[in-house]
Amino acid sequence: MTAHHAHGSAPHSQPDPSLSPAEHWEQRYSGSERVWSGTVNGTMAQVVAELEPGISIDLGCGEGGDVLWLAEQGWTARGLDISATAIERARAEAAGRGLEQALFTATDLSAWQPEAESVDLVTASFFQSQVALDRLGILQRAASALRTGGHLVTVSHAAPPSWAAEHPAAMIDVRAEVEQLAQPAADWAVELAEERRRPAVGPDGTEGEHLDAVVVLRRR
Repeated sequence: MTAHHAHGSAPHSQPDPSLSPAEHWEQRYSGSERVWSGTVNGTMAQVVAELEPGISIDLGCGEGGDVLWLAEQGWTARGLDISATAIERARAEAAGRGLEQALFTATDLSAWQPEAESVDLVTASFFQSQVALDRLGILQRAASALRTGGHLVTVSHAAPPSWAAEHPAAMIDVRAEVEQLAQPAADWAVELAEERRRPAVGPDGTEGEHLDAVVVLRRR
């Protein structure tokens, strides 16, 4: 896994600087039976629900929650992640549900080169990391895989959770996200760019909230 795909409430710890990103994420996943909740990101589901199913790619898919949901909605859904353990879990879950159209590949997205104009949807839920991640470069390459009319959907942490003073991954600003990804501007329609608050519970049971940055771009 190349990023923080926070559908659950897995605790953060300082990364070991001696580990590569691949080693970091493999250690993270192999260290517990399950890291995330396994359910689809609610905001992602709301945004994507009205789109016509086609071919999708999910970046940093983790254990596959979003990909499995997309497959259940009729998408031919592919998930990519740097962690072989995460991918094995996602494949096992897909097999258990009989979702042959949910496909998972273990790959380092920093070296990934997608086929141009080959998919209808690119998703990235909390594609942020406390270890090295060329997030912008990966998203820009992924955007090049979209066909005309295809959508790029990102849901990201816009601020640390209300109970925390800081977050180990860089936060995402909605305006900057649009400016960086909708390039050249003439090729993109901005369908949604906003911050959304959602309730959450901290590691110690404290009630609070998350602030998410939600961006939906359509390729013209």
